[in-house]
Amino acid sequence: MPWSISFCLYFAWVLIPVRTSTLSEDIEVLVILPKNNTYMFSYPRVAPAIEYARQRLKIDGGQYSGLNFNVHYENSDCGNDALFTLVDRSCEKKPDLILGPVCEYAAASVIRMASHWNIPVISAGALATGFSNKSKEYSHLTRISPSYLKMAETFSAMFHHFNWRVALLIFEDDKEERNCYFTIEGVHETLGEFNTHAYPIDFKEERLNTDDIMKHVYDSEVIIMCARADVVRQIMLAAHRRRLTNGSYIFFNIELFNSSSYGNGSWKRGDKYDNEARQAYASLNTITLLRSVKPEFENFSMEVKKSIQKAELRDCTDCDNINMFVEGFHDALVLYALALHDTLRNGANQKDGVDITRRMWNRTFEGIAGRVFIDANGDRDGDFSLMTMTNTETGTYEVVGNYFGVNGSFQVLPVFNTEHFTLRGRHKTSHPETPDKSCGLGVSAVTGIIVGALLGTALLITFYFFRKNYRVTIERRTQREESDVGKHRQLREDSIRSNFSAA
Repeated sequence: MPWSISFCLYFAWVLIPVRTSTLSEDIEVLVILPKNNTYMFSYPRVAPAIEYARQRLKIDGGQYSGLNFNVHYENSDCGNDALFTLVDRSCEKKPDLILGPVCEYAAASVIRMASHWNIPVISAGALATGFSNKSKEYSHLTRISPSYLKMAETFSAMFHHFNWRVALLIFEDDKEERNCYFTIEGVHETLGEFNTHAYPIDFKEERLNTDDIMKHVYDSEVIIMCARADVVRQIMLAAHRRRLTNGSYIFFNIELFNSSSYGNGSWKRGDKYDNEARQAYASLNTITLLRSVKPEFENFSMEVKKSIQKAELRDCTDCDNINMFVEGFHDALVLYALALHDTLRNGANQKDGVDITRRMWNRTFEGIAGRVFIDANGDRDGDFSLMTMTNTETGTYEVVGNYFGVNGSFQVLPVFNTEHFTLRGRHKTSHPETPDKSCGLGVSAVTGIIVGALLGTALLITFYFFRKNYRVTIERRTQREESDVGKHRQLREDSIRSNFSAA
């Protein structure tokens, strides 16, 4: 009898899977992205990258081959549909992982709900400053692409290096997705110790008021722009015609995604202003993502392009561009697999969203285009490049410096020209103050003091009688309105929280 019990125990031990190497789990993945291919992160464009990662995990090392990812794609339309999709899907079966959304307003509601339901969310978007606060609402969010705050660290490093103090932040606001608004918000937040002023441009404005913009430029040292390419070109032409591109001001353009929402750095339009624009752009510098490519990326890029071409996607003019969103969602699935593997080995399961999320944070792993560093707050450290025109005859740009977010270092390349970033020939104020050569107070000053004293006395007497006559009325009104203050304050706070900051 004892030998039969031992045999049964041994037989059971052999058959029961032991969580040491190869794990076997079914993982429900919900991808919430727009179907419209005019978005750089539409799911038809991103799907081949996710599939590439899924197949890679099946092969690499063998320890992830048992993870069966069931991927479902849903249209977010960058709006409320994102939340409705999550709710509808969860009525049947809650997902184990959510990839996306990218658009800020769509992402906000989804991440709040997912955090409440203990579902990890990984997005290559949701880059706005408001998502950095993960203590409550966004507790389950991991950002696989560097946020706008991470990008703005590049400017902070340069401001300290070159001793710049005053910045004008020009941004175009479409009042919808508001990419440039959130981009400049990150810059404004990071440059808080410096003197910054924001200048919004209405997306629907028929005519750009360059005269008014130049008035603000005069009071600045560094001009940082986030706008469409045509808007950036108009501003640079206006600055050049006023001789403001002679080194007395430093101009920057932010071009993270190379999309229509961002200036693409191109001065050439084939019009009569091309030559003038080329001269103006010699003073325009561009901040963009650092492209670190490893051999495997070439195969990844080729396979993704093949899949997209085979699908014959509509409204997809630049599908050959393997952008940061395509890379990001590939790396998102890899990161989740790493964290899930650790969670399962420690006795938990894929429903423990808190544990999986924390294991994704403060982690380094090998992404498709290079090493990925996720900080302790679940945000990716970003690497960015500084580009400038190095050949003024042809109007071509080169990378002259790189910023590495993981250690906060700014590396200059051999083609870097320090003079190009040194303010020179600073402008004087248009109305310089003339020093008063007389000693003591002049007659006009004494007269002003006397008149001011008389006016002040009259105002005090008037205020006394006003206060006496209306005191009872004010007290009654205060008692009646006091009960409503709490409700109105809560509504304002909800609105601000939904929109991340008061626009």
